Amino acid sequence: MKLEKQKEIFEGLKEEFGFKNIWQSPRIEKIVVSSGTGKKVKTDRFRNDVVSERLAKITGQKPAIRGAKFSIAGFKIRQGDPVGQVVTLRGRMAENFFDKLVHIALPRTKDFRGVNRTAVDEMGNLTIGVKEHTIFPETGDEDIKDIFGMSITIVTSAKNKEVAIKYLEKMGVPFKKIEE
Repeated sequence: MKLEKQKEIFEGLKEEFGFKNIWQSPRIEKIVVSSGTGKKVKTDRFRNDVVSERLAKITGQKPAIRGAKFSIAGFKIRQGDPVGQVVTLRGRMAENFFDKLVHIALPRTKDFRGVNRTAVDEMGNLTIGVKEHTIFPETGDEDIKDIFGMSITIVTSAKNKEVAIKYLEKMGVPFKKIEE
């Protein structure tokens, strides 16, 4: 199925961008899902465990805990204190997560009108901020008090922003409609 989809996307992009080989067409290299635990770790010592467990359910992979790079007295943070968690998905895991994100999670988002085209950077990567992790079906609604947000970065092999937007549109990312 993956090869068929890649060939279909290649056929759609080859005339527009002059691709001669299927390997010139962009593809998803990895997906990085990260969440900051922030100040709540100081008051609730189980916060990292809750975020870690839920991110593992959502992504299917255990997250890595990230520590503070510097001590910041104003925020009462010491170097090495856990301040966030990150999961890097590649290959089949990234494909499955992408399908779940595009077809299930984003449509469940409250007041969702599409992904902004400015979310794609000049290197061809799409970054989406999700305010509530409860849009994913794996999260139970019984523990609704511990809602956290996350950042999802889809790293593509596209050479620039224009190619990345066209590729992601063909992959099914619901971008906002351009108003003329």
